[in-house]
Amino acid sequence: MPWSSLILTPLVGLLVLGAGEATAAPGTEVAECLQPASPDYYQFAMVPTGRVPGTGNARGTADVWFPHTPFGVAVSPDGSYRYQFRLRFERLRLPRQGSFVVWVTTTDLDQVEAVGELSDTGAFEGEVGWNKFLVVVTHEDAFDPEAVTWKGPVVVRGMSRSGMMHTMAGHGPFEQEKCSSYGYE
Repeated sequence: MPWSSLILTPLVGLLVLGAGEATAAPGTEVAECLQPASPDYYQFAMVPTGRVPGTGNARGTADVWFPHTPFGVAVSPDGSYRYQFRLRFERLRLPRQGSFVVWVTTTDLDQVEAVGELSDTGAFEGEVGWNKFLVVVTHEDAFDPEAVTWKGPVVVRGMSRSGMMHTMAGHGPFEQEKCSSYGYE
């Protein structure tokens, strides 16, 4: 079979061959192929802002993976990868009044989408259709799926690994502020 007819997918151990045959690498279950390949790339920290009492000691992670699709990779109508993500937190107390709302946004904050209400700090799952994105959890009076942006304070936020990629103009001799000053490593 010529190399031009092989399609490699970003899923772990999965090789899609020309006419739709799919085989997993030896010893790899298909379910494993649908999970992140490397925690270093497919996981990022959720950093507390300290703006909401009782949340300053919270620690969290976001795990990212590609949704299952018969086509190998799921993409949005504009050609961006579709990602699923799972949020998990430790030491994050849910509010007595109001609710924590999960949002996704582009790194420029020009597009914002409400994903859902965080009702369990152990696991929240959502989906996003941007290659570079932020996940933001805010404290709102109530969850409104029709809201166009948040109104309450940001509780925790995280940036996808691809979102951390940017020009070097903000580093070296041109450096004014370090990314670490915003809680990112």
